[in-house]
Amino acid sequence: MRKLKLIWDFKGPDAAITAEHHEIHLKEFIAAKQLQLNITGFETINQMHSIAFMVVEEADMKPIRDALKPHRGQVYIE
Repeated sequence: MRKLKLIWDFKGPDAAITAEHHEIHLKEFIAAKQLQLNITGFETINQMHSIAFMVVEEADMKPIRDALKPHRGQVYIE
């Protein structure tokens, strides 16, 4: 089964802090929905752009996308 990386972009001087905090909420969502995958994280792209992400199975993507409204997504390659 293909895995997808759902991505939330944060921009501005507080982007890194916001992305790090957003990951906490993603982990809470995973626990609440009892999802099997638990790959989450955050990355700093540059001083003014950071992302939070969550990896899901392609079959589970639509309800998660609709509930959490990520900004974008891409195929996850391990």
